[in-house]
Amino acid sequence: MDKKTVESAIASSTGRLLRDNFGKGPGSIYVTVVKPFITIYLKSFLAPMERVLLNQDNTLRVQETRDILMNELLPEIKLIFSSETGTKVSRVFYDWSLENKTGMIFAEMDSIENETDEEFLSYQAKDEVHNEIDRFTKKAQKSPRELRSFKLNSRTIISKREDILVRIEQELIESGFEKQLRISKRRLEKNLINRGFLESVLNQEIQDIFVDWDFHNDIGYVIFVLLPDKVKLKEED
Repeated sequence: MDKKTVESAIASSTGRLLRDNFGKGPGSIYVTVVKPFITIYLKSFLAPMERVLLNQDNTLRVQETRDILMNELLPEIKLIFSSETGTKVSRVFYDWSLENKTGMIFAEMDSIENETDEEFLSYQAKDEVHNEIDRFTKKAQKSPRELRSFKLNSRTIISKREDILVRIEQELIESGFEKQLRISKRRLEKNLINRGFLESVLNQEIQDIFVDWDFHNDIGYVIFVLLPDKVKLKEED
């Protein structure tokens, strides 16, 4: 199957799965497949009960409930990704922007280095973006031993950071506090990111930021979803 057909099949299967289990599916689903990544950007995704909880300032309860549901759904989502792409997927990640009613489900396909779509490694202001990622990562934890990023399309940048956890975080994970650590780190990292700087060097506004981790392999991901390119009109008198 061609790329568009694969992306459409993933969107259809994942949308149906979310609707059946959350009671309400996303209003829109945008799937991008660029080796080695699969991303699913969800818009207008908030169930009626979740809306009530958010209105009562129960954001944490919504996050915890979604974590429980997603832990049940991840094996099936992994199967959808693997079967549609024909490539094994070992781990699936996710994050939400509840205030924007959006979400991101993503995975890194198991692939060898020469299967990477190299053309997506270069993009405007990549060095500046990496400097900012290194800065806030160092402030929250420590500088990544390795940092890579891809611009999957005109609106999606994904970065992968390796070897970023400090000793206390590793101890919390070993002690079974992974869920609490993930929730705290999401809030911390998003607050540390200098959105204004990134928007200025990319010449695009940031619509959403999503983060998640593979704690046991000491890998962290950051995804920036951008608004469309700024339109610069040139008019002659």
